[in-house]
Amino acid sequence: MLAGYPGVTSAYLIRTQRPCLIEVGAAGSAELLRDAVQYLGVGAADLATIAVTHIHLDHAGGVGDMARLFPTAEVVVHQRGARHLADPSRLMHSSRQVWGDRLDVLFGELLPTEASRIRAVDEIGQIDLGAGRKLTTHYSPGHAKHHVGLVDSVTGDLYVGDAAGVYNPHTSDLRPATPPPDFDLDAGLDSLALFRDIAPQRLMFSHFGAVHAVQSTLDRAEEELRLWVETVRSARGTKPDLDHAVAMVREQVMSRYKPLPADAPVESQQVMELFSGAESNTNGIWHWLDRLEAEQRGDRS
Repeated sequence: MLAGYPGVTSAYLIRTQRPCLIEVGAAGSAELLRDAVQYLGVGAADLATIAVTHIHLDHAGGVGDMARLFPTAEVVVHQRGARHLADPSRLMHSSRQVWGDRLDVLFGELLPTEASRIRAVDEIGQIDLGAGRKLTTHYSPGHAKHHVGLVDSVTGDLYVGDAAGVYNPHTSDLRPATPPPDFDLDAGLDSLALFRDIAPQRLMFSHFGAVHAVQSTLDRAEEELRLWVETVRSARGTKPDLDHAVAMVREQVMSRYKPLPADAPVESQQVMELFSGAESNTNGIWHWLDRLEAEQRGDRS
């Protein structure tokens, strides 16, 4: 229920001997998520782990609230994001610079979590689900420097966060998620290659839902990522203006996507445009190209 709208952000509850919640969404969804978890039979003292794929506010904004509502749960996050969950002040400041007044409506305030309850993972980590079952975390940057995917040892499900992009269950379209400031094409392609090597049974998208066609979806994710980058690069070569690049992406890339069916929640799709629309994605790719050019100038000097 991001910003009050359904169908935008997924949270996944694994009901095992040691129940685990993957993704929590924004702070404004915490009480609703608590009620849903308890409806599914996991009480306040029963949840063993809260894991987030990365610390963007649409995925981890409710961690502080959920940690208070489930006081025995351990919080698992990549090591690059751990300090921001313990002290969110810097993250909230930078997020407010990006979102302005919309931040309060979309996300709410990320509350701090006690450092003693946070466990940081690096390249690979493990979460005990009980009875020999485990989640393995895999570092998967490209979308963010603090991103992990998680694989269930029993089901083979891979929780992909935003590393494989944003999936629209109403149209089956897939588009990349390339926001500033961390987007990196090479890292993103490496993460997709890692996901192929893992060979999961399903892809569990944070935006939105489960997908069974694993290899074709990962191939599509790479195709879309390359297309968006090449379109922005081409626009930049024609006219070094961000607005021109956004317009070119809308005309040449986004026009390919299917229209929503009549019964799809239009408001939810409008919210999704904020996270994987032409402006956000183009801005992130543009920022990455700026970094590449700066590095090349440094090499020549």
